[in-house]
Amino acid sequence: MLRGLAVLLLCQSAGEVLARLTGLPLPGPVLGLLLLWGALSLPMLGPWLRTPVAAVAEPLLSHLSLLFVPVGVGVVAHLGLVGEFGGRMLAAVVLSTWIGMAVAALALRAGLPGLPGLSPAAAGPAGPDTASPTDPAR
Repeated sequence: MLRGLAVLLLCQSAGEVLARLTGLPLPGPVLGLLLLWGALSLPMLGPWLRTPVAAVAEPLLSHLSLLFVPVGVGVVAHLGLVGEFGGRMLAAVVLSTWIGMAVAALALRAGLPGLPGLSPAAAGPAGPDTASPTDPAR
């Protein structure tokens, strides 16, 4: 478990160093995550790293909600600002979420050229002949 924690912290630190040295417009932890992903993808390192990283990742993910406590404290501490700019903040969060989802969908579609289209014509004929045998409507 200690080796997995050391790998996570090493990747995050390497990401921070990479972000500061190169001036990339990405946060260090994001670059560290990309470095970890690359290390886990390597055939010679991946199997050696997967087990210890998974041993650390599972407890961290099971207590992920604790990481939102500082955000909640910040919101309560600056409640006046939330009251003043809350509508704009909500609009920014909703709009950026929609844009992020749209970009992710377009990237997925571009990255998987064999992905069937989402149009009704691509789904095939719809009718009683295409219902599954376990369908209650049949």
